[in-house]
Amino acid sequence: MSGFRQVLAVPGMAPLLGVSLLARAAITADVMALTMYVVLALGMSYAAAGAVAAALTAGVALGGPLLGRMIDRRGLRSVLPAAVAAQFVFWLAVPALPYAVVLGASFAAGLLMVPVQSVTRQAIAAMTAPGQRRAAFALESVTGELSYMVGPAVVILCAAKASPGAVVWGVGAAIVVGGAGIALLDPPLRTGDETGGDAADRPRRREWLGARMVAVLTMGFGTTVLLSGVDLAIVATLEQAGQVSWAAVVVAVFGMTSVVGGLVYGALPRRMPTWLLLGLLGLATVPAGLARDWPWLCAAVAGAGLLTAPTLSAVSDAVSRLAPAGVRGEATGLQSSALNAGFALGSPVVGAAIDASAPAGGFAAAGLAGLLAALTGCLLSRRPPAPRTPGPSAAPAPPSPGSSPRNGPGKARPGGCSI
Repeated sequence: MSGFRQVLAVPGMAPLLGVSLLARAAITADVMALTMYVVLALGMSYAAAGAVAAALTAGVALGGPLLGRMIDRRGLRSVLPAAVAAQFVFWLAVPALPYAVVLGASFAAGLLMVPVQSVTRQAIAAMTAPGQRRAAFALESVTGELSYMVGPAVVILCAAKASPGAVVWGVGAAIVVGGAGIALLDPPLRTGDETGGDAADRPRRREWLGARMVAVLTMGFGTTVLLSGVDLAIVATLEQAGQVSWAAVVVAVFGMTSVVGGLVYGALPRRMPTWLLLGLLGLATVPAGLARDWPWLCAAVAGAGLLTAPTLSAVSDAVSRLAPAGVRGEATGLQSSALNAGFALGSPVVGAAIDASAPAGGFAAAGLAGLLAALTGCLLSRRPPAPRTPGPSAAPAPPSPGSSPRNGPGKARPGGCSI
């Protein structure tokens, strides 16, 4: 655990992760808060609530790379206050708005959602030495798992004791406070030897958004398709067994084992390839379909849970290594968009598999999606990176996991997967 102690000893790292946890917990609960408001306060259907959730999610997916590019160009202090102000106005106004306005405003709020995840990942890459980043990204993945466990659960508990409008205000307040906290911390997004951000320091997109970056984004997408599918398959399995009330327990076991897996992976002396972690996650998911009641399902999802946070942290680590400093914000924004797209598409894809077969088919479909993404990432990463001519002040690119002094930095071993 010395690696974690070294990471937390980095000046500003512990406050950054703490504020990030608060903001991310609220952001993971925003869809739940809006859903409950539309259904309970406005008295409309779940389909109408789903449209609001889809609008918010679409805005977040589209806005991530745009906000990241603006941060690359203008800096964190110019962009983050505007995003925080937009969230303040939206969440404060929601209880007073009619449905049609909420629907349109949700998309706009998604476009300007506080980029907590991407900023945290950029800051980790800038604040830590290369040897510390795996442990740092493991901690970042653990905070993400905790946010998914805490955020929606707190909203549901508060909804039983407060009005939907008050819950909406509470979620908005947490997002605003978290975003303002990151703005006050103003973490560095580039290392001391990285250039300052003028247009000449930003490589063209085709120079960095090549096969290897696409491979990582594809694996990130496949990971969240798998995870959202697992959640749906858990509910379907327990509903068939007449034990749907135990779904929260199974999901909690899944989340806690992911936290444990993230901590163990961060303490390992060497990183593992992203495609291998995702492939193992896919293989560990398929057998969960054999479980027929909640105790066995808890045991079955534990294996997949242990690999979840390591896979997500490996994706973040790979993006940080492949993205040049001048476009790191845009790259991490694309990563967030890929993850959100996977969450959005995983449930309908796995749901169709469950409808066409059985709950076990949902686990199989989720696992196969992960395996397919891992295979795609492996094949794409076998291609050598496109040559790039660095600027006079650009720092040399760090070697990839599959490189060696003979191969040179950034070159994959012949015939092997490198990410």
